[in-house]
Amino acid sequence: MKILITGGAGYLGSVMTPRLLAEGHSVVVLDNFMYNQTPLLDYCYNDKLTIVRGDARDKNVLTKLMKDADAVFPLACLTGAPLCAKDPWAAQSVLLDAVKLILELRSKDQVIIFPTTNSGYGVGEKDKFCTEETPLRPISLYGRLKVDAEKALLDGKNAITLRLATAFGVSPRMRLDLLVNDFTYRAVNDRFVVLFEAHFKRNFIHCRDVAKAFSHCLKNFSQMKDQPYNVGLSDANLSKMGLCEAIKKHVPEFYVVESEIGEDPDKRDYIVSNEKIEAAGFKPDVSLSDGIKELVKAYQIIKRNQYANI
Repeated sequence: MKILITGGAGYLGSVMTPRLLAEGHSVVVLDNFMYNQTPLLDYCYNDKLTIVRGDARDKNVLTKLMKDADAVFPLACLTGAPLCAKDPWAAQSVLLDAVKLILELRSKDQVIIFPTTNSGYGVGEKDKFCTEETPLRPISLYGRLKVDAEKALLDGKNAITLRLATAFGVSPRMRLDLLVNDFTYRAVNDRFVVLFEAHFKRNFIHCRDVAKAFSHCLKNFSQMKDQPYNVGLSDANLSKMGLCEAIKKHVPEFYVVESEIGEDPDKRDYIVSNEKIEAAGFKPDVSLSDGIKELVKAYQIIKRNQYANI
């Protein structure tokens, strides 16, 4: 297929693009390279890869690129609550308006697969799993915009939305601000972390498994279309303290303390069921433990804090 990926050089896109190329697809990546990293250089030799430096909100650019696309993956995003809160207008234009532009320009046969977020669940009920039927109660601008984009896509039909757990793992466009990546970096470099509200829980998924989920949806689109799916590790609904204990198995010197004062500005707290996408045949490959192990290795290379979306 011919696949257009907006934000295709980002944290998820730079893992997804090589996978799609390996599967024989032609991929057009539209990205503004705003973080000044250099992902996808290793794939510039591939004749099936086209890279366009541009803005996912530019109607003229999108109109041209969408003409030949069989599928569109709108990954372009200001990712995370802090970044969106810092620039609400940009967040609105990238997370929601750009998605509506894709819907405006697409033909009825073009497939859309979109990454939304578990953040839409906000604060869940204690010991109760969030399923795709659970009411969405986002508590950040980032979560609200993702929820609105999901609704627009599902109302527009011929789309799948993936409610991603918090991603982790090594990517060519690396990020250190994600929870597992951040805590593992602190374990390797600082040897300690101070936790606020350490009981808060969330779900996790490796970036390579996010790419696998998109590929799975593409292959099974007719059976899965027009529905949302949670995507995470079913054995990794962990509190922040539980995550630190998992990291400590790989970095025994990691010292963890919980502060009795102060609070976490990110109030998300939920556990998630991934049964629906598992019933559709998807199974993740990378465990949390294996992801932490690769991060520990990567942090022998990465020693700078330029790899964050904040």
